[in-house]
Amino acid sequence: MEKATLGGGCFWCTEAVFSRVKGVIDVKPGYSGGHVPNPTYEEVCTDETGHAEVVQITYDPNVISYREILEIFFAIHDPTTPNRQGNDVGSQYRSIILYHNEEQKKIAEEMIKEVEARLGKKVVTEVVPFEVFYEAEDYHHNFYDKHRNYPYCKLVIDPKIKKFMKYFPEKNKERIKN
Repeated sequence: MEKATLGGGCFWCTEAVFSRVKGVIDVKPGYSGGHVPNPTYEEVCTDETGHAEVVQITYDPNVISYREILEIFFAIHDPTTPNRQGNDVGSQYRSIILYHNEEQKKIAEEMIKEVEARLGKKVVTEVVPFEVFYEAEDYHHNFYDKHRNYPYCKLVIDPKIKKFMKYFPEKNKERIKN
């Protein structure tokens, strides 16, 4: 098993999508990329910890590659707008890839060039070495699956999941028949 640590806006969104990806074993929401140890959600929301809302993905590289994970990542969020995803504003919502090894760094940098060429816009996604991951409070885990009728889930997360299902149907766990 390998790990990927990514931030693309609210971690409720990225967790909800990646928990549906074939080959993904586990997805945990949390905080990374900052300077405050053991931050709380409230502290991260002050925009003073340096942390981003991220997910740490454990995946089987025999089923899905790191490159394929990044393809999904870039498809489900806007990597061209700094410190914002939709109405979620602040550095904690920035686009960030925290690489775990030099191969992940190389793939991330290649993907950014490809996305920039495809979009014709500069990608602002940070590519930084992974240092530490602080798991989010329990109430953030599986937020979407526990609160599907919550307005944020209906208005923001549902469209991201639909986008994933439309563009990556073969990667959707829910459509896989054993």
